Amino acid sequence: MSKQAISVTLDADNLTWLKGRAGATGVRSVSELLDQIVSAARTSGQVGPSRSVVGTIDLDASDPWLEGADEAVRGMFDASLRRPLMVKDASPVYGTARKKKARRG
Repeated sequence: MSKQAISVTLDADNLTWLKGRAGATGVRSVSELLDQIVSAARTSGQVGPSRSVVGTIDLDASDPWLEGADEAVRGMFDASLRRPLMVKDASPVYGTARKKKARRG
């Protein structure tokens, strides 16, 4: 299947997230990741409003009132900060000064 180049404008936070996801999933580029996301959404057969998240979270039976939730989330956050994140930024382009040719006269 042929691919076609497009221009996409994203918030800086969303672009950073996409770059991080691309690095974490091992795809070659943000474009490839976006292509995978769109393909998965298109082939899922789901059309219409966003799906509910009800039933997607399991509560620990030993802590039904989430009294230890702060500590658990803090631990997950700290662990995520220790993971390497590969984000490639484009290097700035520096021009070289042009030398004027001396006239012989």
